[in-house]
Amino acid sequence: MTTFDDREKSFEKRFALDEELKFKSEQRRNKLIGEWAAGKLGLSGSAVEDYIKAVRKADLASKGDQDVFQKIRADFDAKAVGVPDAELHKAMAEFLAKAVAQIEAERNT
Repeated sequence: MTTFDDREKSFEKRFALDEELKFKSEQRRNKLIGEWAAGKLGLSGSAVEDYIKAVRKADLASKGDQDVFQKIRADFDAKAVGVPDAELHKAMAEFLAKAVAQIEAERNT
């Protein structure tokens, strides 16, 4: 096997690991943002878990984060929850960073 083949396999492996980290991070972010949004919506008990599942399902609608944002924005608007778009975007970014940190910490233990 040549050095080029070794490098190619290494890049492929790194790409796969990066994609796995991205997927896991987004799923964990969806759980965290779902819990946060459920609290803002006044949900409790099993309704919180159901809401998290709905947020995760919404993430499958299209590529990117806009589908999650739109789901939560629509739910906030329907219940007259006064959270501005900027705060929702900020929360999504913060929860993604938290999710990445948690997953990386788990990998290192």
